[in-house]
Amino acid sequence: MALKATIFKADLQISDMDRHYYQNHGLTIARHPSETDERMMMRVLAFALNASDALSFGKGLSDVDEPDIWQKDLTGAIDLWIEVGQPDDKRILKACGRAAHVIVYSYSSVSHIWWSQTGSRVERAKNLTVINIDADTSAALARLAQRSMQLQCTIQDGQIWLGSNEDMVQIDPQVIKARG
Repeated sequence: MALKATIFKADLQISDMDRHYYQNHGLTIARHPSETDERMMMRVLAFALNASDALSFGKGLSDVDEPDIWQKDLTGAIDLWIEVGQPDDKRILKACGRAAHVIVYSYSSVSHIWWSQTGSRVERAKNLTVINIDADTSAALARLAQRSMQLQCTIQDGQIWLGSNEDMVQIDPQVIKARG
């Protein structure tokens, strides 16, 4: 019998002063049996950084044809495709062919090795943004994971704070490759 996803609930309050976006989102997050708390919380962070009413979680690890998070327009065209982790160059280029904008949020202590191997093969993708979150920060985010979470995310001048009343994590994203 196959293992089933574990369901997490998050009440995410976003105050994004850079984009003038202030909203509450009730998230239901299905964590695949092979997914870690760290990866799941990176998905929550990616959602918070790109939040909109049309943004939604994809099937991610359960379906290779869907991203972790995406946003479609009213015609079904993919405006935004978000991957978390270190996807291979073929997956990134396929996403770039299907979506108007692709963002990869990499994390872990081996992100620099992944990018040194992958970067030159995806450099031609003009609609790709790659952002790195350092390993200590992603580990701190993992410690926030609970089956029921009350989270606040504040974004101002490129600085990000995500957490609960008791424990806030400061996040300093590093843009490795910018779109354009």
